[in-house]
Amino acid sequence: MLSDLDMFHGQAQQHESIFEDSGAGLHTERHPILDGTLCDMDGDDLEPGSQPPLSEDGTKDDYSPFANRAEFELAELLYVEEEMSAGKIDRLLNLLAALYDEPPPFASHQEMYSLIDLIKQGEIPWNSFSIMYDGVRPQDGQPTPPWMDEKYEVWFRDPLQVLENQISNPEFKDMMDFSPKRVYHKGEHRYEDLMSGNWAWDQADEIAKDESTHGAMFAPVILGSDKTTVSVATGQNDFYPLYASLGNVHNSVRRAHRNAVSLIGFLSIPKTSKEYAEKADFRKFRRQLFHSSLEHILSSLCPHMTTPRITRCCDGHFRRVIYGLGPYIADYPEQALLACIVQNWCPKCTAPYDDLDGEVGGSRAHIHTNTLLSSGTITLQELWDDYGIVGDLLPFTTAFPRADIHELLSPDLLHQIIKGTFKDHIVDWVEQCIKAAHPKAQADRILADIDRRIAAVPSFPGLRHFHEGRGFKQWTGDDSKGLMKVYLPAIAGHVPPEMVKAVAALIDLCYLVRQNVIDEKALAQIKSTLDRFHQYREIFRELGIRPDGFSLPRQHSLSHYVFSITQFGAPNGLCSSITESKHVKAVKKPYRRSSRNKPLGQMLVTNQRVDKIAAARTDFTARGMLNGASSTANLLSSLHSNLSSHETRPEPTTLQPAQPVVNLGSSDPSHEDHTTVDERERHDAGPEDDPEADAEISLAKTYMRNLPRDIYELAHKIKQPDLPLLARRFLYGVLNHNSPTPAAAVPIDNLPDITEKVYVYNSARVVYYAPSDVSGLRGMHRERIRSVRSCDTPDDETGMWIVEPDYLARQKRSLEVVHLDTILRGAHLIGVAGPHFLPSNPKVEFSMALDSFKSFYVNNAQNEKLWKL
Repeated sequence: MLSDLDMFHGQAQQHESIFEDSGAGLHTERHPILDGTLCDMDGDDLEPGSQPPLSEDGTKDDYSPFANRAEFELAELLYVEEEMSAGKIDRLLNLLAALYDEPPPFASHQEMYSLIDLIKQGEIPWNSFSIMYDGVRPQDGQPTPPWMDEKYEVWFRDPLQVLENQISNPEFKDMMDFSPKRVYHKGEHRYEDLMSGNWAWDQADEIAKDESTHGAMFAPVILGSDKTTVSVATGQNDFYPLYASLGNVHNSVRRAHRNAVSLIGFLSIPKTSKEYAEKADFRKFRRQLFHSSLEHILSSLCPHMTTPRITRCCDGHFRRVIYGLGPYIADYPEQALLACIVQNWCPKCTAPYDDLDGEVGGSRAHIHTNTLLSSGTITLQELWDDYGIVGDLLPFTTAFPRADIHELLSPDLLHQIIKGTFKDHIVDWVEQCIKAAHPKAQADRILADIDRRIAAVPSFPGLRHFHEGRGFKQWTGDDSKGLMKVYLPAIAGHVPPEMVKAVAALIDLCYLVRQNVIDEKALAQIKSTLDRFHQYREIFRELGIRPDGFSLPRQHSLSHYVFSITQFGAPNGLCSSITESKHVKAVKKPYRRSSRNKPLGQMLVTNQRVDKIAAARTDFTARGMLNGASSTANLLSSLHSNLSSHETRPEPTTLQPAQPVVNLGSSDPSHEDHTTVDERERHDAGPEDDPEADAEISLAKTYMRNLPRDIYELAHKIKQPDLPLLARRFLYGVLNHNSPTPAAAVPIDNLPDITEKVYVYNSARVVYYAPSDVSGLRGMHRERIRSVRSCDTPDDETGMWIVEPDYLARQKRSLEVVHLDTILRGAHLIGVAGPHFLPSNPKVEFSMALDSFKSFYVNNAQNEKLWKL
């Protein structure tokens, strides 16, 4: 007999409203019951296609509490963008008053701060509560540990209000799913954002068992927490931020570090002396404090996990929203704390801690733990020793509907693959292998050559350059990611082929799982690549580096990736790199702006002001109040930009095909464009919020001043005597693109001459779609392509393509002038050294690397599109 839910599913297969066909074989199925039906303010359903109600957020000239747009943008510039100190704000205001002989926009920094505090948008106050130990105390005259008498204060903001701000943020329109979905491409299931995974669909099925929820919008709450250190020299330097993000927004929005990840709390960090730090009662209290704090902070969400709450959404419509605890972003120690398991055990399965490189165990779950606890035959010590369960504490998720922390722990690319498996394990094992296989002097020579190879890697936008190889002590996540991109060519030829293949397989796995879209074919690739890594890592066991095997929680976690992707979508939207990046804005910058004396209160104020300004900007933008330029903002931006002496390029001269002589550049330097250099020119690579497009490329805004303007003198200066001829042939092709005669066959006398000034730009700015990189809201990535001094199958060991320069007769390089529009993006080349050692004196400089090698690896770890091919 079919249940009501089964019958509804059967009927919905022919209900056209839950299907979307985007063409090109792409097909989306929406959940038939929790479909985010439109409703009015009273919760009554509306017809599809209904217009959203008019907003009552004010008129188009209401910049309250500021008098006008200029005042708001000045406050935003000084407080958010420049992070100007109070003293410097006062000094600037006095200078403006003297310069314009009239009162400045604000009388002082205090007045500006007061106006910011009066902003209504994004106003979510900070609250606090205290927790004290109430357990058993020492008897028989034993001293009471100080930590038992302390109050532990937790600061938080109402997560319900925070998430409603995210749901209603108009910036997220068209980048938010109002219902779970299943995406298919030519019949293959595709996993993208959280709402495309099986978990969200299954949650909706469970919620739909209650008829009062039908037509609601399911809103998963993504959480993340991680301790961070802001100073090592003074006082209290550890903070424990808690973040929340709406699971409905697309991964690209969350990765873009916009307002899709919000700080909702600072957890308490209990500390004690070494005498008590390892005592069982202190460790138990520390865990209890953590879980009790999370339960209390999130309690405002609990009623609306079963009863819908009418909420205005980013498209202006109202929907009835049902919340649920979603994936939790955390590194391994945090995962063990969250799951209430013993360190070195897996938080997701029951595999024994000493056999994590074997078969994946059965799934951990609250029901499994409860069954063991209620059996009455298993002691707490046996739970600890035999099951890896901390049995005297329940995870905070037991207090919320449909939530199981073991299910909700998400994959963590940063700590499990990049920092963990690659940096902490593989790089260290390779070094151990080299030292074990060679006498000390030879091992040191090999390691030094690996460092020289890394240091000789040519620079590339967005790629960290290691001037001394691996020789530094403090590793960041960016350091580990940067090393991963250049490490493979550095060790090739110095270690056994199986070791190189193990590293190659791990890097391939990393780039497979960090794609924005993962289909069934990619899942099969991930599985086979992981198998390949497991196969080749055995070399470390065989050589005695890991004689006892690979029972390591972070490497074991990779075995759960395929299933986790089917549950939660692409892992790049749930990586701890997102919360670590948020630390900078939410913790580290506010700390640096504080007096360092009891800084937390000051940090809370800073965060609240920054959030209010961001919310006001979102509101003003949605009402069309920030279109065009603001005179005050332009003035201050101009004053700020003029502090730097950036030179700009001349106005480009239009090519005139009918003329036999083509002018390149401006003949009158007085006509040069002195527009302020775009701020984006100062950075090699990063996110870009341009609309999605295939690619866009443009020259830099500054040209090189120290080069001749005459093309023949320029050719002599840069030692490229063929430049004039190559440029003339290029121009002939541009002006005669329909000619049947190729430019190379045209007599020199018939080529257009170049008589006027030429200008050299050593870089161009390219924007392209690369959502797996650090990208903007729509997945666009910006990269700077720089000019530097000058295959049939991939290499068997590294899996990388090897290319060689083309030569003409007598080893002369084959050169050609190409149009800027023919360039898609830069290609990173790393010299092939093989078994040969690079010279130590003089060493190969990275700026000369392309002239120092005969063949090159195409760095597919950096050029992701090439890797995908």
